[in-house]
Amino acid sequence: MEWIEDVRRQLIIRQYSANTQKAYLGALQLLGRHFTERDPRHLQPLDIEHYLLYLAEQKNYSFSGLNLMVNAIKFLFEKVWNLPKTTYYLPRPRKTHTLPKVLDEEDIKKIFAQVKNPKHRLILYVAYSSGLRVSEVVNIRLTDIHRKSMQIRIEQSKGRKDRMVVLSKKVLSLMEDYYRRYRPKEYLFEGQYGGPYSIRSAQMIFKRFKQMANVNIKGGIHLLRHSFATHLLEQGADIRLVQQQLGHNSVKTTQLYTHVTEKRNQHLRSPLDNLEE
Repeated sequence: MEWIEDVRRQLIIRQYSANTQKAYLGALQLLGRHFTERDPRHLQPLDIEHYLLYLAEQKNYSFSGLNLMVNAIKFLFEKVWNLPKTTYYLPRPRKTHTLPKVLDEEDIKKIFAQVKNPKHRLILYVAYSSGLRVSEVVNIRLTDIHRKSMQIRIEQSKGRKDRMVVLSKKVLSLMEDYYRRYRPKEYLFEGQYGGPYSIRSAQMIFKRFKQMANVNIKGGIHLLRHSFATHLLEQGADIRLVQQQLGHNSVKTTQLYTHVTEKRNQHLRSPLDNLEE
């Protein structure tokens, strides 16, 4: 599959993220191995449709997996081989909309109570207090911390956008002790040999302490981001401000959390019921 190198080169030239490069290359290698007797350049739209159907029915691909494959194939055909868009049809599967899973405040307290290591504690605090993706947490540089404005700069995250997010007073207080103990040089959280802390390590930290706290909601460290958004909306925060904090392109994405708050609010008691007569 000599064309794989062409794909790799175009991904680098167009400055796609490392994660996207890895995902597209992996998907297209699978495509190449499936059609071993044919050059993918000569595949017809019906061939692609049958391949997607095979992935869905025989390999149990999720919507996101199928969508990734579609995007990778479109990149190969349109960006690498410069084929016109009108020459093929790639049906996109219908996405099933599920509400984000969210931790209650009490569950978050239980998880945080298990964490004794200052570095591990700060990683989880930053993820929740600013609503960050794990990749954003580990890539925060010391120069991204703005104490005067109480903000953190998130640089070139998903969609290659910069944004400013809230810096918690409690997090800032923890940082002072953390700096003295660990003396980071460039990144807020650094690995054993320098450079940013690994995403995998941050994920494992959350998984371990969630288990120790006996919190049984399925999901990884991204639960903290979901919880941040939901808790802000429950407090009455403007949805546009929450959208900006999360870095969503469309407010429609952020509106998913309003459905979560509506579901959770079904269990609220009226304040009148709490009054003693």
